[in-house]
Amino acid sequence: MLGKIALEEAFALPRFKERTRWWAGLFALDPEKHAAEINDITEQRIAYMDQYGVGYTLLSYTAPGVQDVFEPKEAQSLAVEVNDYIAAQIKPHPTRLGALATLSMHAPQQAADELRRCVTKYGFKGALVNDTQRAGADGEDMIFYDGAKWDVFWETVTELDVPFYLHPRNPTGQIHDKLWADRKWLIGPPLSFAQGVSLHVLGMITNGVFDRHPKLQVILGHLGEHIPFDMWRINHWFEDIKKPLGLKETCKKTIREYFAQNLWITTSGNFSTPTLDLCRTEVGADRILFSIDYPFENFKDACTWYDDIVMNDIDKRKIGKENAAALFKLGDFKDREA
Repeated sequence: MLGKIALEEAFALPRFKERTRWWAGLFALDPEKHAAEINDITEQRIAYMDQYGVGYTLLSYTAPGVQDVFEPKEAQSLAVEVNDYIAAQIKPHPTRLGALATLSMHAPQQAADELRRCVTKYGFKGALVNDTQRAGADGEDMIFYDGAKWDVFWETVTELDVPFYLHPRNPTGQIHDKLWADRKWLIGPPLSFAQGVSLHVLGMITNGVFDRHPKLQVILGHLGEHIPFDMWRINHWFEDIKKPLGLKETCKKTIREYFAQNLWITTSGNFSTPTLDLCRTEVGADRILFSIDYPFENFKDACTWYDDIVMNDIDKRKIGKENAAALFKLGDFKDREA
């Protein structure tokens, strides 16, 4: 399929090249290759796009990114640097590359202001944030965005009419030491990523974020961070047990309605046809977006898998590019009409 859109695709800052190579050594079989690919913006990346039929890519700063910086001024400075850098890199390629804003999430109004700057000045298509923001003098605190004080931020997201991608990050501090240190092979895609993001987004649902901001659009990667698999069970407990006990005060709709109206999932890093089929049943093709998770995953695995799936042409085009083109209000891009 030509003209696919990919939107969970990472980059790093060149000045952190040595740190990136060290970090890659913790999870990549070929750290040098990973470091080279994540620092490349327009050469190897676009070559892969051409080779595997990706018409347009939305770039975002690699995890854990700014969410790992617990000193507020340092985090804000890094976010601005990242956004200015990627804006300059993608500017010559408007029909191939776009970006999602990097935000420090220490202060709601500051995050809202930086998002506004990125959307109005640079034409960024939304924001990607790596789960909770580390905070506190020792970095042990975690800031969630599901409380009422974050309404000023969500009001700005909906006013700008752009999506917000809630992406995972690694567990840190005492959470890491108490839960994950003795189970280190479960950190990341095997378990910890889905656990963190699903907690966060279900907190947004049950704490009324989407009821207060009914137009808010939030994207989850990796085919929904396990939530579609549990959709029936979550819905059953919310509707039949939790709501009679008081959840109805802050969670006005059903979990299925929030997924139909506010939430999207992507195929990033989860190239399983049976799982996609389940998600098409539980979530619906209208709310699913193709993605790769490059360079943590590779173009060949993602694109050949998707191209070879036996699926009706309407759903395949929706998931592959049409949903994303509409959600991000994209103009012309390579092979849009192919």
